[in-house]
Amino acid sequence: MGRLGCNVDGDLNDQKFSEPMPWIGIYVAAACLACLIAMAADVIHGFRHRKFWFPCKFFSINATSLTLIGVAIKLSVDLNTPMPRRQDQLAKLSSAVFICTVMGNSMPSFGIMENEEICMNIMALAILVITVIVNICMQLATGAIFVFWKEHAAIMFLMLLLLVILSFTALTVPTIKHYLEYKYNKKYELALTECADKTDKTVVCKLRKDLIKYWMMAHTCSPQFVIGRSVTCTASGALCVLSAMILAEAMFRSYFLLGSFEFCIGDSDYKWSTTLVLITQTTAVAVGTIAPAIRWLFAIKFRCPKRGNTSYKDELFKVEMYWIQILLEMKDYPLKSKIFKLHSRRCRRAAHAAKIQFLDLCIALQTSIVVISKVIRFISIFLVSRVLICCDCCIELKKKFKFSNTVSSCSEPASQSHDKLDLSRYVLHLEGEDALVEVMMRNNFDATDHWLEKGKKREPKFLIKMLENSSKGFRGVAEFDSDQVPSLVCEEPTNSWALPVVTLTSIALALPDVKLCSRKDLICGVNEGLLYVKKMEKLLDKSAKLANIKKAAEVIWTGVDLYHKWLDVDLHKLSLQGTSPKEILEELAETAKNKFLELKNDKKACLKENPLKWPTKVLAANSMYRISCNILLIYESRSHLAGEQLFEAISDMISDILGACLTNFQQAISIKCLSSAIETREDSVRHAVFALGRTIKILKILERKALPSLETHQMASIDEWRLLNKQKKTWPFTTSSAVGDTLSSSSNDIYLAID
Repeated sequence: MGRLGCNVDGDLNDQKFSEPMPWIGIYVAAACLACLIAMAADVIHGFRHRKFWFPCKFFSINATSLTLIGVAIKLSVDLNTPMPRRQDQLAKLSSAVFICTVMGNSMPSFGIMENEEICMNIMALAILVITVIVNICMQLATGAIFVFWKEHAAIMFLMLLLLVILSFTALTVPTIKHYLEYKYNKKYELALTECADKTDKTVVCKLRKDLIKYWMMAHTCSPQFVIGRSVTCTASGALCVLSAMILAEAMFRSYFLLGSFEFCIGDSDYKWSTTLVLITQTTAVAVGTIAPAIRWLFAIKFRCPKRGNTSYKDELFKVEMYWIQILLEMKDYPLKSKIFKLHSRRCRRAAHAAKIQFLDLCIALQTSIVVISKVIRFISIFLVSRVLICCDCCIELKKKFKFSNTVSSCSEPASQSHDKLDLSRYVLHLEGEDALVEVMMRNNFDATDHWLEKGKKREPKFLIKMLENSSKGFRGVAEFDSDQVPSLVCEEPTNSWALPVVTLTSIALALPDVKLCSRKDLICGVNEGLLYVKKMEKLLDKSAKLANIKKAAEVIWTGVDLYHKWLDVDLHKLSLQGTSPKEILEELAETAKNKFLELKNDKKACLKENPLKWPTKVLAANSMYRISCNILLIYESRSHLAGEQLFEAISDMISDILGACLTNFQQAISIKCLSSAIETREDSVRHAVFALGRTIKILKILERKALPSLETHQMASIDEWRLLNKQKKTWPFTTSSAVGDTLSSSSNDIYLAID
C-alpha cells in the first residue's frame, strides 16, 4: 500500500486528484444557477411592474454576486485541465459570454450605489475581467482552447469594451444624482405652489393629482432609469445581444455543421458535469440577455417616436457636459496624498502635470465611448425605424378594411386624453434628452391609476368599519386620559398615537360579557390601523424622541395580538372570571401600578432621566395605570354601563384616536415623497400611491369630521390635540355625534394642505 498520493512504486498518483472534479463542476453549475435565478427575478419584476428598463432589484454588482461570478466562470480560467470534447470547449466559451451578459444586465445597478461602493465594485469587476482575458489568452497560446478562437477573440473584445463602458458610465453617477436632486427640489416647490392654488377639490382628488406629479418626477429621476435609458446602456445592451449571438452561432456550427470543427478524443476531468455547466450557463445567458435587449429596443423606440425621424443625427457627435464634468473638476483638485507633500515643489508640479495628462486621456476616452455608443444607437435606430415604417404601412392598410364603428370606438380614448394633466414640466431629464420628455410622460402617465386600483382591492375593511363609528371631532383623543388620575411620577412621559390605542385595546379585550366576533373585529381593525400609525409616527417624529414609546407599543401589541397577554396578564383568562367591569379595571390598574413600582425599584437610574428614556415595560405600565384608572372613573360616573356597552365605548375611543392620527395622511405623504433618498424615492412614491388607493374611503370619512383649529405641525402630535381640548369645555362621555359641535373648527374640511 503506497503513501497517500503515491502508488505502490512511490510515483505520484495523479488520478486521485481528478476524482472531485465532477463535484467542482456541480458547484460551478450551482453558482450559475444562482445568478440565473436572480436575473430571472429581475425580468419577472420588470414585467410585473411594467418597468421595461428592468431595474436591478435582485441581481447587481456587489460582493456576493462577484463571488458567485468568480465561481461560475471557473472553466474559463482553468489553465491545465484537458477539455477535449465539444461541450468542454463550448463551456469555456459560454463562461466568457456569461461575463458579458452579467455586465450588460447589471449596469443600472450602479445608480443605487454610493460613490465608494461604486469605486470598489468597479475595481473588483475590472480585476475579474482582466484575469479572465489573460487566462483565455494563455489557453489560446497553450492549446487548451483549440477551437472557437475567433469567437473567443470577439468575446474578449466585447468584454473589455463593456468593462470600459461600465466604468465610465459609473463615473458619471455622482454628477447625475446631484443634478437630478437639484431639479427634483425645484419641481417639488412648483408642485407645492400649484397644489396650494387649488381649493375647490376634495382631499382625495388633491392627493391623486399631487401624487401623479410626484410619481412623474420620482420615476424620471430614478438613477436606475436614467442609466437604463442612457446611450451607454443602450450600447451595452446591443453588445450583450451580440455576445449572445456569438455563442448561439458557435453552438449552431458545432452541433449542425459537424465538418467545421475537429474535436479531440478523450474525456475531461469534469466528466458529465461539463454538460450541466454548459446547459446552465447557456440558459443564464439567454435569460440574462432579455433585460439588456429590451432596454436596447425601448431606447430605440424612445429615440424614434416618429417613423423616419432623423433629428437624432444632429446630436450624433455631441457629448453632453455631465459625461465629463467630474473629470473636468478633478483636473483642478490638488493631489491630497501625504507622499507628494513631502517632496519638493518640482516633484509636486510634475505629479500634478501627470495627473492632468491622465485626466485628459480619460476625458478623450469618455468622449470616444459616448460617441461610439451614439453611433451604435444611430445604426440601431436606422435599421429599426425602417422596420417600424413597414409596420405602420401594414397597420394603415389594415385600417382601411375596418368598419367605421370600429374606427370611431378606437378614437374615443384619444378624445379622453385631452382631460389628462400636462405633466411635461414634471419630467426630469438630462441634457440631450429633450426628445424623450413627451415619450416618458405618455408612457408613465397611467402608472398611478394602476397602483391606485391595486390599492383599492386591498382596503382595510375592519379599520373603515371602525372609523365610520368615530365621533365628529374625534373627542376620544381627549377622553382616554384625565388629569383627575393621580400620577405615579413627577413628570409624565409624552404621549404617542400607538401606545394609547394598544392600551385601550388591551383593556377592551379584558372586559367580560363581550361577543367573540366583536373582539376579533377590534383586533383586526387595530392591526390595520397600527400599520398606518407606525408609518406616520416614523415620518412625523423627525427627531426620533418617541422611539422608546413607539417600541413599547410594538412590544405590548405583539403580546396582545398573538397571545392575548398584556405583559404577564392573560386578558382572555381575565375576561372569563365572571367579575364586573369595575373589578376588571381595578385589577388592571393595580397590576399596572405594582408592575411600575417593581420596575421603578429595579430601574431607579432610568426613572431619574427624561421619561422618554424609560424602559419599554415602564412606559407600558404607566400607560395602563393611567388609562385604566380614567376608564374606571368614567365607568363609575355611568355605572349602568354593561361590559358590552363599555367595550363599544372604548372601541369608539380607539377609532377616534386612529382617525385623528390619519388626518396627517397628506402631510406624511408630502414628507415621504421629499425626504426619501433619490435611490429609493420612486418606490416611496409608488407605496404612497398604493396607500392612497387603500385609504380613499378612509379619507372620505375623515372629510365629514370637524377638526380642531390646529396648525399642520400641531396635528401630528396627540398632546397638541389634548392641550387644545383642555382649554375647551369637557365633553360628556356619550355616543351622540352632536357633542362634536363643541369643538371650534375653522372649517368643515380637513387640514391637509402640504407645507
